[in-house]
Amino acid sequence: MSSLNFRPLWRYEDFFIEGIITTLKLAFLSGASGLLLGLALALLLGRKNRAITILIRSYIEIIRNTPPVLQIFIIFFVMPQLGFRLPPFEASVVALTLYFAAFVCEIVRSGLSSIPKSQIEAGHCLGITRVQVFLHVVLLPALRNIYPSLTSQFILLLLGTSIASFISTEELFYQAAYVDSRTFRSFEVYAVVSAIYVAMVMAFRLLFFAIGKLAFRWPVAR
Repeated sequence: MSSLNFRPLWRYEDFFIEGIITTLKLAFLSGASGLLLGLALALLLGRKNRAITILIRSYIEIIRNTPPVLQIFIIFFVMPQLGFRLPPFEASVVALTLYFAAFVCEIVRSGLSSIPKSQIEAGHCLGITRVQVFLHVVLLPALRNIYPSLTSQFILLLLGTSIASFISTEELFYQAAYVDSRTFRSFEVYAVVSAIYVAMVMAFRLLFFAIGKLAFRWPVAR
C-alpha cells in the first residue's frame, strides 16, 4: 500500500478552484430560479383550479419519483431529439432548477396551509388590503416556519450539483475525476474534494443561520 502523498495535487489547484466556482454557479442559478418557480407553483396550487392542480401535481410526482440523474440525461440527451439542444452547463441548470422547484413548491404549500384561517380573517377585519394581508399575515409567518426546510433543501441541491458531471459539466466532482485520472491518487483527490464539500456546506449553514437571525428578528403576525 503506497503512502499518502498530496503534493501531486498542488499542480491541479486551478482545476479544483474552477470546479468550486462552477459548482457555486450551478447552485446559485438553479437555487434562485427554482425558488421563484416553486413559489409560483405553490401559489397556483392555492387557486384551486383543477386542471392546473393536476398538471402541477403530475410534475411534482414525476420529479420526486425519478432519479435526478435520469432527469438531467433526458434534458441533455433526449431533448435535442425534439429540437431543444442545450450546452452541458445550461442543461444542468435547467435540470437542477426543475428538481429544486418541485420540492420548494411542496415546502411553500405546506407553509402557506399551516397559517390558520382565523388569522387571515382577523387581518381582513383590520381593514388592510388583500395584498397586505397576504404579505404580512400569510407569507412572512409561513416563510419563518419553512425557512429551515428551504435552507436544508438548498444544501441538498448544492451537493446534488455533482450529477452535472455525468454530462461533462466541469463542476467540482468532474474536476476531481479528471485530476484522479492524471495523478492516480484517488484517495487523496477524493479526500480533498470531501473536505471542500464539507467546508462549503458548513459555510452555507453559518450564512443561512445569520440571514435567518437578521431576517426574522422583527415580529411577524402569528
